[in-house]
Amino acid sequence: MSEDLSLIMDDADEHMKKAIQHLEVELVKIRAGRANPNMLDGIVVDYYGSPTPIGQVGNISVADARTLTIQPWEKNMLQPIERAIINSNIGLAPQNDGNIIRLFLPPLTEERRKELVKRVNAEGEHTKVAVRNIRRDAIEAIKKLQKDGLSEDAAKDAEKDMQLLTDKFTAQIDKHLEAKDKEIMAV
Repeated sequence: MSEDLSLIMDDADEHMKKAIQHLEVELVKIRAGRANPNMLDGIVVDYYGSPTPIGQVGNISVADARTLTIQPWEKNMLQPIERAIINSNIGLAPQNDGNIIRLFLPPLTEERRKELVKRVNAEGEHTKVAVRNIRRDAIEAIKKLQKDGLSEDAAKDAEKDMQLLTDKFTAQIDKHLEAKDKEIMAV
């Protein structure tokens, strides 16, 4: 029985870690006023008829704090990359000089910063809900084990451990959100 309990705890821990990793990926995509190549993740370019991630058709680099440059490996890819960026709706206008594409990030207004903070907090809330759902599923599995012969004390201890694990991951989520909020609100 204790082997089954540790299996449930390990599984819940693994799923909660994945939820945190997903949050980290989503937070990177939310721009905080500084240029970051990860902002272009998810943009696909039509590369000879097949949709290809933008990072696989050119070199993306940070020229300065507010400028991204994209150097395509093939010159004929300038137009498709430019179109893909415009169609992606990320709010940046590409500037094509015939060799590279530059993306200038405008400074964030106070209103836009507050919108971004709301978006960050919404992502955090989604992750907290995911962590609570993982906890719920684990507690249901523990109660099922209790019906199958696990002692009541062991079940209560396992539920307490599951709550401690949930609290630990919720605190991690709060730290991520606080750091991102600070980054966004810094002028």
